[in-house]
Amino acid sequence: MTDTQRRGRRIMMTPRERDTFLAGQRTCRVATVSADGTPHVSPLWFVWDGTSLWLYSLARSRRWADLRADGRVAVVVDAGEAYGELRGVELSGRVAFVGESPRTGEECPELDAVEREFARKNFGMAEMVHDGRHAWARLTPDKIASWDFRKLADL
Repeated sequence: MTDTQRRGRRIMMTPRERDTFLAGQRTCRVATVSADGTPHVSPLWFVWDGTSLWLYSLARSRRWADLRADGRVAVVVDAGEAYGELRGVELSGRVAFVGESPRTGEECPELDAVEREFARKNFGMAEMVHDGRHAWARLTPDKIASWDFRKLADL
């Protein structure tokens, strides 16, 4: 994974800042491309495990069909309203599909911690409830860029 940026080094998040930010956010924006070249961006809940971004998507969505046809993806997680509050992370690479699709709860040790965290973070529950409509894709990014405009106040 590339974690360096040419521009904006002054406002780049440290790995610890990035991990804390991603752990605290709920919604990301996922950019895919359809087979005909049409771009598509959609919001989605996620979990960050310190290495990978885990995307929990409807298995019968345009986003999922796009990812199945071409696993390349770009994802943005951002926050802030005023210019001096803006912060975020952009991650890109290829997704890997984990577990059955759609997910019905079959044993999958790789998803144990991810699903516990997703259930806690988004539903305040101790374990995941599987609805048979969603599935998991894991993005272990090739590239990461980050920014935190609040650091500009320190200059």
